[in-house]
Amino acid sequence: MTVILVTGGTGTLGRLVTARLRDAGHEVRVLSRHAQPYAVDLRKGGPRLDAALAGVDTVVHCASSPKGGDEEAARHLIGAARRAGVRHLVYISIVGVDRVPLGYYRSKHTVELLIESSGLGWTILRATQFHDLVHKGLEVLAKLPVIVLPKGVSDQPVDTSEVAARLADLAPADPAGRVPDLGGPEIRTLPDLARAYLRAAGRHRRIVTVPLPGRTAHAFAAGGHLAPDHAEGRVTFEEFLAKRRDNS
Repeated sequence: MTVILVTGGTGTLGRLVTARLRDAGHEVRVLSRHAQPYAVDLRKGGPRLDAALAGVDTVVHCASSPKGGDEEAARHLIGAARRAGVRHLVYISIVGVDRVPLGYYRSKHTVELLIESSGLGWTILRATQFHDLVHKGLEVLAKLPVIVLPKGVSDQPVDTSEVAARLADLAPADPAGRVPDLGGPEIRTLPDLARAYLRAAGRHRRIVTVPLPGRTAHAFAAGGHLAPDHAEGRVTFEEFLAKRRDNS
C-alpha cells in the first residue's frame, strides 16, 4: 500500500483524486490550509509541512490559486519532498501554459519548470478547462441581461472526474515526465457553451461577442489552450449540466 499525499485535497479536483486513491486501497493524506491533521499553508511551508510528508511515497499536487502564490508554494513543497525522500511528485497543470501569456498560466508553467528541475521523480499532466469552471463563469455572466463573450474563442471543457481518474492512475505508477494532455470530448465556441448553459438553467439572455485586444486574447482565439489531438474525455458539457441538475 502506497502512502500518497494530495495537496488541495478538499478542492474540486483534489477531493475526487483522494476518493479514487482510497478506493484503490492507498493510504491518503489530505493537505490543505484547513484540513486536520495536515492543515498547512504551502505558501508558508514550515515544520508542519515536513511532518505531513514524513513517510510519504507520492505527492499529487492539486493545490493552486489564480490569486497568486503558486510558485512559492511549489518551492516549499519541493524542498520538503526532498527532505522526506518522496519518490514521485505528480502535478496537474493546464493545456497552453506555455502558449497563452495569461498571468495564472505563466505561474503554472513556472511551477512545471521548478518540478522538472527539482531532482525528484515527477509526472506532469496538463488538462483543458474543467466543466465546473466554464459553468461558474457563465453563471456569473448570466446575472446580467446580456452575456458578453470574447469573439472568436472556443473551449474544450473536460469533466473533473476524468482528470481525477487519470491522476489516480498516474500517482502509484513510476514517474513518467510530461504525459499526454487530457482534453474534453468537444471543442465548442463560447456562445455555443453559453446557449447550452442557458437551456439547462431555463434562462433567456442575449449573447454578444466582442473582439478583445492583446496577446492573451489573441492566444486564446488561436486555440493555444486547446488539445484537439487529445480529446479523450467522454463527458460532454450537456451531460455535466444534466448531472449537476440531477444532484441539486
